[in-house]
Amino acid sequence: MPNIKSAIKRVELGKARMIKNAAAKSYLRTILRRFEESISTDAETAALALKKATRALDKASSKGLIHKNLAARKKSRLTSRLTKTFAKVG
Repeated sequence: MPNIKSAIKRVELGKARMIKNAAAKSYLRTILRRFEESISTDAETAALALKKATRALDKASSKGLIHKNLAARKKSRLTSRLTKTFAKVG
């Protein structure tokens, strides 16, 4: 544990940021899991889940939680998965 006042503050802020980031990543994983679950239902529900997932990925990348290329790659893969799944059905 640091003795200097500013170093103590940095440790506390780091802990607070870690908790906040962990919660945000957990939320992001939940949204992505819900999209995966919605693919087994109908196209309309899956499209809404894709919209939510895309928004969550964009927010996470803009806040620096994930890299922008990771967000782009995930959005691309989710979109192609949706179109492939429902192109077969429809």
